[in-house]
Amino acid sequence: MKIAITVTAPDPDADIDPRFGRCLHFLVVDPDTMEYEALENSAAAAGGGAGITAAQSLSGKNIEAVLTGNCGPNAYMTLTAAGIKVITGLSGKARDAVEQYKAGKLQASSNPNVAGHFGTGGFGMGRGRGMGRRFN
Repeated sequence: MKIAITVTAPDPDADIDPRFGRCLHFLVVDPDTMEYEALENSAAAAGGGAGITAAQSLSGKNIEAVLTGNCGPNAYMTLTAAGIKVITGLSGKARDAVEQYKAGKLQASSNPNVAGHFGTGGFGMGRGRGMGRRFN
């Protein structure tokens, strides 16, 4: 079984990206051999549904757990429905997170740890495109 880690660059020495759905890359790692595959997250720039799309892209890749900083409710539900454990609250280097996982120091989260649209930069659903109304 493999684990997937949200990372800022396609390298085991990269920092963990705190966003799941809008992370730049996923590092899919075999913790026993440390062999890895770097995947660009095509959902990162999506207008909506990034968490669900990113979660779906990981299903079918023999992944037992996702290690990330934060995971919203839609991505969390999609991952857990696929039988993938979600481990949140991580920061630092991906390599260190793999070592913590191998040592049994990380526990699966029982709930998402952020609200939906967490990784959108605070713009919410309108994303700064004048979708709201102005009150004079």
